[in-house]
Amino acid sequence: MSEAPSDSAPSDVGLGLVGAALAVTAWGSAGVLIRHIDMGGLAIAVYRFWIYALALVVWLRFRGVPLTGRVMRHTAFGGVALGLDVALFFSAVKETTIVNATIIGALQPVLVGVVAWRFFGETLRRRDVALAALAIAAVVLVIAAGTERPEWNVSGDLLAVGALVAWSTYFIASKASRGVLTPGQFTMGTALWTAAVNTPLAVGFGQDLSWPDATSWAWLLLLAFGAGVVGHVLMNWSLVRIPLWLGSTFTLLIPVVAAGLAWLVLDQPLSLAQLAAMAVVVGALAALVRGQTRRGAEPALEPEPS
Repeated sequence: MSEAPSDSAPSDVGLGLVGAALAVTAWGSAGVLIRHIDMGGLAIAVYRFWIYALALVVWLRFRGVPLTGRVMRHTAFGGVALGLDVALFFSAVKETTIVNATIIGALQPVLVGVVAWRFFGETLRRRDVALAALAIAAVVLVIAAGTERPEWNVSGDLLAVGALVAWSTYFIASKASRGVLTPGQFTMGTALWTAAVNTPLAVGFGQDLSWPDATSWAWLLLLAFGAGVVGHVLMNWSLVRIPLWLGSTFTLLIPVVAAGLAWLVLDQPLSLAQLAAMAVVVGALAALVRGQTRRGAEPALEPEPS
């Protein structure tokens, strides 16, 4: 994919790249943190999103940015999409293999890249398309090489496709909010919508929403403020400074970070194939980042006129 037309200053683009990298690192830590919480997946999501949503409401109110009906109205689309992504992915891993669900989710840069090209005027350089495709293929290898493939169900794969569309929609809504809401307002509103969507779903799925014990609370707070506040605020802040497709491609680092932390913290082994694939992902993304700091001579695929 490619360099997109942008009115952001080079320094803003550089900060946006750093922010996106920190955001996906925070998201990649979520799996390790969740392993320490003795609660169901949707129950964790409910507590996580309510904690960081309310924390943002208080923080922004302290800074003179109150929660308003306008904020909730303009974040409904992205917030419901994020809420559905959480619920659909949770359901998908119950029906199909984690490998299938995660690999399908790794296709997000393809879907987002098409939207960014067609509707946001972001040009697509052939060199960057090739690098992004290489990173996606390497992520598939990282995931597949470390997981056994038990019986799968096509309905679970369809749920994973739904999660892919919802997750992509959240990214697109974040980019579209530029000039309408600040990144903090967008993050606050979508977090509230996500919590509101997942609470009745958790009840419907029979999740235990009873008050967590002290240990679970400690991990929940770390999850909410790490993967939640840090991850979502930084990514939404970055998406107004860097091309949408590039922010989406950065999410390919999430499985790499998760696998590395699982090896470091949980003593989960990594094969040589996984290590090699992880190096390819990092290398491809590094090349993409370098491409944002200088103009390339490669021909670009121009977006079709609207």
